Amino acid sequence: MRKYVAEFIGTFFLTFTVCCAVLTAQPLAPLAIGAVLVAMVFAGGHISGAHFNPAVTLAVYLRGRIEARDVLPYMGAQLAAGLIAAGISRYVVIEKPTAALNLSDRALIGAVIVELLITFALAYVVLNVATSKDHPNNSFYGVAIGFTVLAGAVAVGTLSGGAFNPAVGLAVTVAGLASWKMLVVYVLATLAGGAGAGFVFRWLNPGDVEELRLPKPRVGALRTGASRK
Repeated sequence: MRKYVAEFIGTFFLTFTVCCAVLTAQPLAPLAIGAVLVAMVFAGGHISGAHFNPAVTLAVYLRGRIEARDVLPYMGAQLAAGLIAAGISRYVVIEKPTAALNLSDRALIGAVIVELLITFALAYVVLNVATSKDHPNNSFYGVAIGFTVLAGAVAVGTLSGGAFNPAVGLAVTVAGLASWKMLVVYVLATLAGGAGAGFVFRWLNPGDVEELRLPKPRVGALRTGASRK
């Protein structure tokens, strides 16, 4: 339960920042979003791994660092946080949102592409800086993750809305910033990007993945071996 609560808290403040910054048309919205993600990752990373994103949870599961029984509770906590954050943001921000983002034709295809690519980049960064055996106890993982979202928001935010996260996609849709058609894009494209990152990590790091499959030695066996020495 501690892990799920940590995921809820981190995702809540991420999605709340997204909704409030965009609803009030803050020019530094990408910086605020990247910064709060950095802070929440460092705050909750030691408890839950600081996914704060169903696509990242999928990537971490495919990579082998989360058990199957935790996947749906993680995603449920993240989506619930996004939904509640959207409701609170619409209450505290008096201004009505501008017309909801509703793309079609080539623009819609472009949104699918950029959401998939940036989510892939985000999940790929998370797996390599926060789960790799080659970076034990590093101090930069939160900055790397937050800066990936910051870069993506600046680069393609105007093209797709810059969700890179099904929970964020749900939040901005409920807050009236994107049409329900865009929610389909935010869910499917981002999950595909997360899955792709998980498979690519396994291919690039076969030794890391194989280590996770090794059975843990029994304490008695370790003692026996030690006594023989």
